[in-house]
Amino acid sequence: MRSKVLKSCLALVIALAASMGTVEFAHAQAAKGPSGLPLPRFVTLKSKRVNLRIGPGTDYAVSWMYLKSGLPVEIIQEYDNWRRIRDADGTEGWVNQSLLSGQRAAIAAPWMKAKGKGVFVNLRREALPSASIVAKLEPGVMVTIGECNGDWCRAETDGASGWVAQSEIWGAYPGEAFK
Repeated sequence: MRSKVLKSCLALVIALAASMGTVEFAHAQAAKGPSGLPLPRFVTLKSKRVNLRIGPGTDYAVSWMYLKSGLPVEIIQEYDNWRRIRDADGTEGWVNQSLLSGQRAAIAAPWMKAKGKGVFVNLRREALPSASIVAKLEPGVMVTIGECNGDWCRAETDGASGWVAQSEIWGAYPGEAFK
């Protein structure tokens, strides 16, 4: 009897913990920053030279300098005119909001870079897994994205355009839809 009660209590605790995690995730996706925009959210770097600082202000040291405009980053926090961002490698720091753009871009499966040669992300003619392949993207290739439907994103890179599975890019959240 005691064993059954303990197992029931354990199952209840696990179920509650799982549901709280789901609520926290949904709440995190619905959170808004002081700007009124959702946090977290994806944006791109507007300038060719962007200083990543250790704190929100020009008095803070520069920890990194980005040298490519259009690079996708994720805003994870806001303070005044400063945005704490995270890049595809997980590097975090602060940049002035004037150096960010609402344009969307993504990086093809950066987590697959270390898997070696012969690993590709398929850019397809239509938003279907059976659609013909327009291009094979190496992991780490940057693409601009114009829209996502929750499963697929319309992407363009070096003259090739098509649809890429949303699960194979860094720059759009799973299930996120926008035009």
